[in-house]
Amino acid sequence: MGPKAVVGLAGALIVVLLVLSSVYIIPETHRGVKLRFGELVQTDIQAGLHFKAPVIDQVREFDVRVLTMDLPSRQYLTVEKKPLDVDSYVAWRIRDVDQYYRATGGDEFRARSLLQSRVDNGLRDAFGIRTMHEVVSGQRDELMHTLRDLTNETVGDEFGIEILDIRVKGIELPGQVSENVFRRMATEREKLAQEFRSRGQELAEGIRADADRQQVVVLANAFAEAEQTRGQGDRQAAEIYANAYGSDQEFYSFYRSLQAYRNTFAGKDDIMVIDSDSAFMRFLKDPMGAN
Repeated sequence: MGPKAVVGLAGALIVVLLVLSSVYIIPETHRGVKLRFGELVQTDIQAGLHFKAPVIDQVREFDVRVLTMDLPSRQYLTVEKKPLDVDSYVAWRIRDVDQYYRATGGDEFRARSLLQSRVDNGLRDAFGIRTMHEVVSGQRDELMHTLRDLTNETVGDEFGIEILDIRVKGIELPGQVSENVFRRMATEREKLAQEFRSRGQELAEGIRADADRQQVVVLANAFAEAEQTRGQGDRQAAEIYANAYGSDQEFYSFYRSLQAYRNTFAGKDDIMVIDSDSAFMRFLKDPMGAN
């Protein structure tokens, strides 16, 4: 290959390199700015194919999609001066590429640091004018929306950033405070449980006393009724016996003697000395009871 061919090939290669270095593509998800000798000459370059001056121009690209940033856990005081450990995150995006680059130099780390500082100050102010109940449950959504709107008023104009959402992931009491709260809650629950036990014991004693009283009344009434029934039975039995024995006195005498013999001679080893002519022995001597 001759010298002219080499020079021509080198020239063509240089032209190709110059063309390639003059063309750049901005992705759909990004926007760009053009710098010339470090000076900003074009901002908010849209997605697509673009041209620049080789060597002297430089292009910076920035992601304009929604980005999220987890904020480190911070402790804030409520209006009652109660500390709360808060975990939160921010959803944000670049709204104005020109202002974003001028404020941060295109450094996303610096942008995150500035955004974190503004949100941190906003959370501290928002928690400081609300009670614990309001920030935990009562007004959390309202607090987040208000904080987002207020923060947007500053970061939008200063940094070209738009905050889409600020959310609290968790709110917890500090460790020592949590222990004190749990201890106080346990004491209150124990006190309440003791009140329930005392009230239950009082009710149990009342029920037991009423049951004992009812038992005594029932037993007394039953005993009185039983005695009355027994008395009526004894009276009727006495009348029957009297009528029966009155109609046949000899049979009554015989029946009574048999009962006496049964009771007297119940034991086999019993010994009794008695005159055989006594009236007690007359039915043993003669079943007819003759003297």
